Amino acid sequence: FFYEFFKVYLIMPMPGSQEMESISIAYFLHQYRWVFRILFVLMIVSGVKNVLTASKKWLPISLTIVVTILIYLFNFPMSADHMFLQPAYIKFNNSGNISLNKEAQIIGVTLNGESKAYPISYLVYHHQVIDEIGGQTVMVTYCSVCRTGRVYSPELNGERLQFRLVGMDHFNAMFEDTKTKSWWRQSTGEAITGSLKGSRLPEVPCVQMSIEKWLLLYPNGLVMQADTTALPNYDTDLHFEQGKSKSSLTGTDSSSWNKKSWVIGIVNGSESKAYDWNYLKIMRVINDRIGNQPIMILLANDDKSFVAYIKPDDQDAMIINDSILYMGSTFNFAGKSLTDSVSLTPVKVYQEFWHSWKTFHPDTKQFPN
Repeated sequence: FFYEFFKVYLIMPMPGSQEMESISIAYFLHQYRWVFRILFVLMIVSGVKNVLTASKKWLPISLTIVVTILIYLFNFPMSADHMFLQPAYIKFNNSGNISLNKEAQIIGVTLNGESKAYPISYLVYHHQVIDEIGGQTVMVTYCSVCRTGRVYSPELNGERLQFRLVGMDHFNAMFEDTKTKSWWRQSTGEAITGSLKGSRLPEVPCVQMSIEKWLLLYPNGLVMQADTTALPNYDTDLHFEQGKSKSSLTGTDSSSWNKKSWVIGIVNGSESKAYDWNYLKIMRVINDRIGNQPIMILLANDDKSFVAYIKPDDQDAMIINDSILYMGSTFNFAGKSLTDSVSLTPVKVYQEFWHSWKTFHPDTKQFPN
């Protein structure tokens, strides 16, 4: 019982488990689980004769039954991939056939001229959605405990990998590929243990916006529809994405620089930086540098949609009615010029809980500090 409990404890959000550097122990216990189980079964079998001849045999027999039930619960109903299922089917509709609240937020991806949006209220439950955009397979992921949306290509070294949700590491969702059984961190796409340790899945650029803003920018885009078999598990009231969740794991701290405060994170080479969400809401645009690279970060009027772009120089960008004014030109929120064919170069930018960003980017700088 203690073995099975500890194996689950180390990779689930239980008190104290996610603060420890225990991934190697957890992986060892998981990989050799059948060795341990066979050993314990042999130990139990060796004592059966003595139990059956004892006067109080009901006690060990009862305990064995109880432990068997608990082991079943740990390994099936309570396992991550049984609690959070991938979609039974994936269906998309265009802007004229969407029942979602216009304030709902999505993770949007554009590849080879095709645009698709994945509602966060669905992703929070599914954790991953495997789809094809513009002829390319993508793995759209989300972890509500870290507030991290990421999109990856599940192909590595020319081979397509398949993944299942296995648990958590430092409060971040963790996937296991079915071929090598390596464990992968959702927030970085890195294999943190197993034979592929150190490998990274190729990241696919994405945006996080309200569905209303995204459809204005991508009117021909398609939006993922609800899997009707999973409807009871969706956050249809948008409590999580609006910061109204009361859970200690997914709730929001509306102040700045606390564990559950929101930040905007950007990485440039070896340098990373976190920007206070509350400051961005006041300023609407932040002109800054990461390393030697000038950048702009912008927040739309809906207080949900955000983007970041590279600046060729240190001139300040401005935002008026969600239009970007920079170097004498006007661009829409997607970075497309309103007067010519010039486009701004996007920067990968993420919304995240502060505890998550600083855990996986320990040398990050803060703005404003």
